[in-house]
Amino acid sequence: MRSSLAPGVWFLRAFSRDSWFRGYTLLLTFLIYTCYHMSRKPISIVKSRLHQNCSELITPGNDTHGINDTTWCSWTPFDKDDYKELLGAVDNAFLVAYAIGMFISGIFGERLPLRYYLSTGMVLSGLFTSLFGLGYFWSIHMLWYFVLIQICNGLVQTTGWPSVVACVGNWFGKGKRGFIMGIWNSHTSVGNILGSLIAGIWVNQQWGLSFIVPGIITAAMGIITFLFLIEYPEDVDCTPPQHHDDQEKDQDSPEDPGNGPYTNRESNMETTASCSKEQGPEPEAISFLGALKIPGVIEFSLCLLFAKLVSYTFLYWLPLYIFNVAHFGAKEAGDLSTLFDVGGIIGGIMAGLISDYTNGRATTCCIMLILAAPMMFLYNYIGQNGITSSIVMLIICGVLVNGPYALITTAVSADLGTHKSLKGNAKALSTVTAIIDGTGSIGAALGPLLAGLISPTGWNNVFYMLISADILACLLLCRLVYKEILAWKVSRSRSSGYREI
Repeated sequence: MRSSLAPGVWFLRAFSRDSWFRGYTLLLTFLIYTCYHMSRKPISIVKSRLHQNCSELITPGNDTHGINDTTWCSWTPFDKDDYKELLGAVDNAFLVAYAIGMFISGIFGERLPLRYYLSTGMVLSGLFTSLFGLGYFWSIHMLWYFVLIQICNGLVQTTGWPSVVACVGNWFGKGKRGFIMGIWNSHTSVGNILGSLIAGIWVNQQWGLSFIVPGIITAAMGIITFLFLIEYPEDVDCTPPQHHDDQEKDQDSPEDPGNGPYTNRESNMETTASCSKEQGPEPEAISFLGALKIPGVIEFSLCLLFAKLVSYTFLYWLPLYIFNVAHFGAKEAGDLSTLFDVGGIIGGIMAGLISDYTNGRATTCCIMLILAAPMMFLYNYIGQNGITSSIVMLIICGVLVNGPYALITTAVSADLGTHKSLKGNAKALSTVTAIIDGTGSIGAALGPLLAGLISPTGWNNVFYMLISADILACLLLCRLVYKEILAWKVSRSRSSGYREI
């Protein structure tokens, strides 16, 4: 008769199985949102192809344009002097639709199976991205077509962020959440880099393929999501992130002095997930107003509005800025712009690691925002003086601009979605994430729009606008930073008191 496994061996097997599934979920959701961002990036690369100076190109023999026409190779209707405004309108069609849809998407995400919701959104996003590129092969020159496709794509892309954050939140507790999500959030920058590189392959030939190929990859990933995504640890008999007994013990303990002002302690994590589904009825999803009342949601939402304004202006206009100011080719400008996203990967990880160590999410964001303002000023004035300075300053700007953006949209959203005021109701995670990212998406829509309107007056004015937004984002966190500093002082005084005893 075989002997039963020792308790220690059983624990190791269970632990490794849980870790395997958590790693699997982290990787799959990473790939999912990489595809979402990859499909957004081509428009910024193709902009320089839609309107370009054709004076140095050889005019085809059957061409009907005049000798002095320097835009004959541009794509109608972007071949006129108002091309920046038209390109800004195309950007804004996507971003406004995304911002509006995001507030609704979180509500649906709490009430529909994430696997169905995500896979449907990805397939539709791949379809609309491809339809934009098909405008090249179908010789479509009507502005309304590109605007309509962008609106539809913006709406279906809102299925992504609340769903993947909710899924990761179901599997991971709050301990080291900032570091784990900082690494995981690099999918944003990886997607931007892949989108830039893929779009750059065809930008100077058949630019329609710059959209069609990412669209096909995104739709294929949607099918993989439908087949393989696991929403909850209980679905595969894994251990949830935290147990009720930890929360009950925490309720009897005195207030943790090291606790931040808006996040719950490590033992106040998603306790609903720790119950098996048979132990009681599912908690009701939180209302929109109920989510707004969670401490810290409004401040971080407004901060993200201005932080995302800066980040998305770089996302949509940086290649064109490099093309016009540094006089690189379209492909070279797109490749160089990926360094900003490389900095974003580093910044997201740094912000998560620092905020975990200090337990100060708001303070980490504020310091990075303060440093970002002078760096953007320097990049505009000396960043184009040489390839070396351009590379270094692009990476530094990426670190400081995308670090706070990454931290707020991941760890902060997950913290607030499992706040102690919710009393263990994990059904708020998707709604809170949607509110924060939806508010931020208003800034994401405003940034490229303002850049399109301001850039004809000079790129200097665009950077002044970005610096102003960065400062406003910092000011909105002042109250939370003050509370974190007070919490640190209390923690230090109690620690010194214990040592004296």
